[in-house]
Amino acid sequence: MEKKSFSFILMLALALLLAACGGGDSEEGKEDGGSSDGGDKPKFLSMLTGGTSGTYYPLGGEMAKIITDETDIQTDALSSNASADNVAALAAGDAELAFVQTDVVANAIEGTNSFEGKAVDNVQAIGSLYPETIQIVTTADSGIKSVEDLKGKTVSVGAPGSGTYVNAEQILEIHDMSMDDIEAQNLDFGESTGGIQDGNIDAAFITAGTPTGAVEGLSATVDVSIVPIEQDKVDALVEKYPYYAADTVKSGTYGLKEDVNTVAVLAMLAVVDSLSEDTVYEITKAIYENTGDMAHAKAEFITKESGLDGIGIDLHPGAKKYFDEVGVSK
Repeated sequence: MEKKSFSFILMLALALLLAACGGGDSEEGKEDGGSSDGGDKPKFLSMLTGGTSGTYYPLGGEMAKIITDETDIQTDALSSNASADNVAALAAGDAELAFVQTDVVANAIEGTNSFEGKAVDNVQAIGSLYPETIQIVTTADSGIKSVEDLKGKTVSVGAPGSGTYVNAEQILEIHDMSMDDIEAQNLDFGESTGGIQDGNIDAAFITAGTPTGAVEGLSATVDVSIVPIEQDKVDALVEKYPYYAADTVKSGTYGLKEDVNTVAVLAMLAVVDSLSEDTVYEITKAIYENTGDMAHAKAEFITKESGLDGIGIDLHPGAKKYFDEVGVSK
């Protein structure tokens, strides 16, 4: 009996010791994890932006610093191929936050266009940021004065996986054209403007806030022209794809001598649904309450009053809590 009692006590002690060790490892894992669930606050977050010569990357760097400072969650802004790839990365759990176009993320949730048969169900919205202008960039001496003039030309339609590709496809469609009517090149913004400067391509679709760094760089070496989209085509595009809006590239931008009519979608910040309500509330509040600390020209468009414009997917509960608190609704 004494031997049995001793064995039982020894086994019980070992079991308690193992449970204590396992519990400690579990808590440490929670603290060091890059994402959150069950209300735990992460230590690190990754924010996907876009190419280094676009608008997402520099603005994302400023936004990541604000989130880090205001929430004590180290947030890193990473360059990427932008919208479509960013949504795919969120869906795969490779990042927690990402800049995306409102149209691209709507396609992802619905499983349409480049997400045909690959619908995403773990991505929600934090809020919209600013208009992203579709700029069809060429040189003043290219002879390209209209979208129809792109026929037979070598044209960059955006990096593989970018929302720019879908924009180009839809704008060509409204003009009774397709990718088959052009020599399409899959280049990022920097490669596109470099190709125009070198004479290797004739024009490029660039979807980004204006002024776009890559296009500003091009305008320093050549006379830039932005191809206009006529009003009837703007109206037809907005009617078929309601996430577009009429927009203008203002005179003076890139040295332009007059306003140019075009269209825009909205840039927005998306988030994985696994982050807790409290964490996303803190992130949302940090962004919309501290836009004055952002030096980028697009910061003036980021307001809580316009934060739900163009949002066609579900808000994360943490973002909804913030917008409800400040009296903003769809």
